[in-house]
Amino acid sequence: MTWTVDQQLELTSAQAVEAIRAGRLKTVDYIATLIARAQALANLNALTVLDVEGALAAAQRIDALGAGERAHLPLAGLPVVVKDNINTRGLQTSAGTPALEGFVPARHAPSVQRLVDAGAIVLGKANMHELAFGITSTNLAAHAGPVRNPWDPERIPGGSSGGTAAAIAARIVPAGLGTDTGGSTRIPAALCGIVGLRPSVGDGGTQRRYHDPHAVVPISHTRDTVGPMGRTVADVALLDGVITGLGPLARAAVTNLRIGLPAPFWSGLEAATETVARAAVAKLEAAGVTFVPVEMSDIFALNDRVSMAIALHEPIDDLQAWLTANQAPANTVADVAARIASPDVRAAYDAILADTRGGDYQTAMTVWRPRLQQLYAQTFAASGLDALLFPTTRLAAVPLDELSGSSSVSIDGGAPIDELEAYLRNTDPASNAGIPGLALPAGLTDAGLPVGLELDGPTGSDRRLLAIGLAFEDILGTLAAPNI
Repeated sequence: MTWTVDQQLELTSAQAVEAIRAGRLKTVDYIATLIARAQALANLNALTVLDVEGALAAAQRIDALGAGERAHLPLAGLPVVVKDNINTRGLQTSAGTPALEGFVPARHAPSVQRLVDAGAIVLGKANMHELAFGITSTNLAAHAGPVRNPWDPERIPGGSSGGTAAAIAARIVPAGLGTDTGGSTRIPAALCGIVGLRPSVGDGGTQRRYHDPHAVVPISHTRDTVGPMGRTVADVALLDGVITGLGPLARAAVTNLRIGLPAPFWSGLEAATETVARAAVAKLEAAGVTFVPVEMSDIFALNDRVSMAIALHEPIDDLQAWLTANQAPANTVADVAARIASPDVRAAYDAILADTRGGDYQTAMTVWRPRLQQLYAQTFAASGLDALLFPTTRLAAVPLDELSGSSSVSIDGGAPIDELEAYLRNTDPASNAGIPGLALPAGLTDAGLPVGLELDGPTGSDRRLLAIGLAFEDILGTLAAPNI
């Protein structure tokens, strides 16, 4: 079979792997097509590294295998990008910050290694918000630069995993890895019209789904996790099944589902986002999903007592531990902070180094975080819910902050709101509670911008969330490629 470029670009992860394993598509040809795509769309700034030589060599190794050997690789020849704060052997891991530019780790993060062992090919490293401390991916480091949204290059792609999301939406790759601290896989998934999973973290021990100790440039051990991102829920489920070793997954039966609609998360939305989200709920309800209104009136007040107290305290020890464990070129957190390029991130690290929230940290961890977790557990149990559903973000993508000169946004002409707060509001509580969240596309606004829906479930319900997402995807569909 002769594949056109367009046919190759539209392959999902599962389709690409099936074609390569069956010998109907040469891995080298596929990788060459995607390299050309990445080079043609370099203006999106989605990647900090494009590993042309390494990716083609890996493709040749896949093609040289016998049919039986390829058949035993669940990700045979699948190209992925890896966020630039996740350790990759032989490729830069800079976290988008000048002090780590050019640093090459000695080994892959465990999550990356499992993908590579299954036959995946790392096409390159994905651009990001500097040090993952933001939601726009407007990175002002000279070696990185701002990531642009493929649906409108003058708008933000979301962050901090904006490069991964932009690369997937632009058809540079079908899937990849991001990280999520407060919403960093889910926000860019929503704004770029793809799918992103925040796996369970729970207590950080046995409840943590992905284990990547000292293998990701950190913000917070309580909140950080690697997360797979893809064009479809099936793509994300495929990567998750390989990383966890749990394998394939069947979709849920929609007629057995009870999904909560938490009122606070549905308040204060821009009209265009709410219209798309409500229409998606109506489609799901018509297909047999049972929706249950829930209050959760204290959710944001509780979350406010937890979020910044953790995010502005834990980097002191966590980033230092990563620097030491990886023998990074910067010796201390202060060394990294001294060379930060983006003003918003520099301000955050000024507060971190001053430990402005250190006095709140123990109370946040011993009182307020347990209460937040209890609120979620009681909400799921009291109404017999499989998951909660709500718009991932309050509004669609806004113009690049670099262009607008502002770090605030206005929802339908209302009073200015801090941009970080506006986009984090709906994603951050799940991060602080340690529960899993799955963002998937709901549709497009009349202006042609993606809107995302998020499913949050109890700790450890990741497989159930993905099974629900597969069923919802059948009803809501996926988004066509943006017109780039």
